[in-house]
Amino acid sequence: MATDLAAIVANIEAFYDFGGKTVIHVGAGGGQFIGYAARARGVLAVDPDPGAVERLRTAIRTQGLEERIVVVEADFLTLTDRADVVLFEFCLHEIADPAAALRHAGTLAPAALVVDPAPGSRWAWCCGEEDKVRRSWAAAERTRVRKRASFQGMQRFHDYAELFAKAGGLGEPTLSRIAAFRDRLDFTIDMPYQMALLAARE
Repeated sequence: MATDLAAIVANIEAFYDFGGKTVIHVGAGGGQFIGYAARARGVLAVDPDPGAVERLRTAIRTQGLEERIVVVEADFLTLTDRADVVLFEFCLHEIADPAAALRHAGTLAPAALVVDPAPGSRWAWCCGEEDKVRRSWAAAERTRVRKRASFQGMQRFHDYAELFAKAGGLGEPTLSRIAAFRDRLDFTIDMPYQMALLAARE
């Protein structure tokens, strides 16, 4: 499985200037998008998943960002730290109450940057997350949106076994939805995504 991570990172950095900023990075586990931290003043990376946090720590060491990033294994809603911006990395739709998460972001920073699957994403549908995605963007729309952008991404798979390893653990309806790819080889699934810079507080 491959996603064009470099393109996503480039798009995030072109959309928002992290230079000299302090950042609370929500859903940072795995460390796939932390390269921007080299230009930030400091990053507090938070994720509640122990396995994801361990991968994040490895990525930080690999990229030599130990002096820039502090890692916290916690629920974002428990944080009281302050920053210039709260970055939600493909996770707002996974939070049980995205509106509450955005309100909490407003107590921590004047701005929030949301990067999340776009409504209508085929990949989100395959993962059974289409309702979550609609709910998260509806919550974002209820704040003051400073700017937004849409991008076309995709997930690439060599075969069904690779797709199953990525998404099979999600159960139904995902298993039924990905069954259509059972006999496919070297296929892609569209993964459009959006970014929005929100005025988390006035």
